[in-house]
Amino acid sequence: MKLTGFLTALALATLVFTGCEKANIDVDTTPADGSAIGEVSGVWAKGSTQVIKGDIIIPEGKSLTIEEGVTVLMDTLTKPEIVVKGNLYSLGTEANPVKFTVNDSYKTDAKKFGKLWGGILAAPTCAELVLDHTILEYGGATTSDASTSVKMGLYKAVAGENLPALWFSNVNGKLIVQNSIVRNFQEDCTYIEGGKIIFANNMFYTTGVTGGEAMNFKSGCLADVGFNLVYSANTNALKLSNAGDRTPQAYIIAYNNTMVNTGWRRPTAKGGSVWLEATVRADLYNNLFANTRFGVKRDPKKPEDARSKYGNNWYYGYDQATVNQFQPGSNDIVAGTNDVKSKMAGDNDPKFVTYPLSTATNNAVFTTTWDFHLQRNSPALGKGITTFTRHHKAGITTANGITYVSPEPATYVGAYGVKL
Repeated sequence: MKLTGFLTALALATLVFTGCEKANIDVDTTPADGSAIGEVSGVWAKGSTQVIKGDIIIPEGKSLTIEEGVTVLMDTLTKPEIVVKGNLYSLGTEANPVKFTVNDSYKTDAKKFGKLWGGILAAPTCAELVLDHTILEYGGATTSDASTSVKMGLYKAVAGENLPALWFSNVNGKLIVQNSIVRNFQEDCTYIEGGKIIFANNMFYTTGVTGGEAMNFKSGCLADVGFNLVYSANTNALKLSNAGDRTPQAYIIAYNNTMVNTGWRRPTAKGGSVWLEATVRADLYNNLFANTRFGVKRDPKKPEDARSKYGNNWYYGYDQATVNQFQPGSNDIVAGTNDVKSKMAGDNDPKFVTYPLSTATNNAVFTTTWDFHLQRNSPALGKGITTFTRHHKAGITTANGITYVSPEPATYVGAYGVKL
């Protein structure tokens, strides 16, 4: 009897240990809810809550898969960083997204720009990172000398930097961000320094206190960026740069994106919508600019690659001051072929379903009931082109056998056509 009891206990212990290994390497957890600090890999099970009590690291050569409906709850005292030296797959669904967040009690107006945890920082050894139907919110803490990222020489590797929601740095890596939301961050949403990249069907809003872009691409990036909504980024919706001189040259194809109210909360030369610099190659088509500060704008001292192409972009300004600064001229505004750009306030109303175009341009508070689809009588329907070639039409296949394809361009402008 004693031997049988011992064997039963041993079997149970083995089952518990196996469950722990599935979720984390070094921490006491289960296949369902758990907590984490230190090295993690394996699977965080569907619908579970994982409490992150300090910095976590996915080791080189290992992977963490986060299943649909998982809540990754960040400790606001330790303000954890998520360091990815291996691979990360965050695989939510429309009905059950993955959420990187904090307790609801911390989501106050005083904390609308986050700073309550760090961000996801992918080292050059990270080969693959996927965020699908994933919400990142209330992060962007400022680094200190004690930060893991500073000690490891990651991101900008100095104290005093505001972390982005996502940093990726492998020019040979694969990065997919789709169907996701980034909101309530202190500065940049993303800071990308290389890789084969798809950014599609995402939303970025309530980001940037005194600076920060929604999508910030540097040299080494071959990116398709389509069907994203950016609302009131402090600086630009897209900062496109070949800075860093990594190979390959940065080549960004951005199409069918909707940008609203971007750039007004940073009234400097760089505050705008799309910023081009440092020999970046950029193709920009079918993008909708509504009440943004500037349109496509270049750095006159370090302009973009001469092979860059622009066309069929749509501009709307509610007041004359906004319309005036869309015009090509001394502000280094870029003009495209078949752009729709009037000189009169109120022209070219895209006819969003519900968004009030009279909303103050410096408003940073996003209302989730706004609908940026186009009405059936919108003049922006049929004004897009589909004849350009994108990088990842054939798709990017990850090690888990999933192929991600950048979406086909649409014949309308902006991220959303008529609501079906």
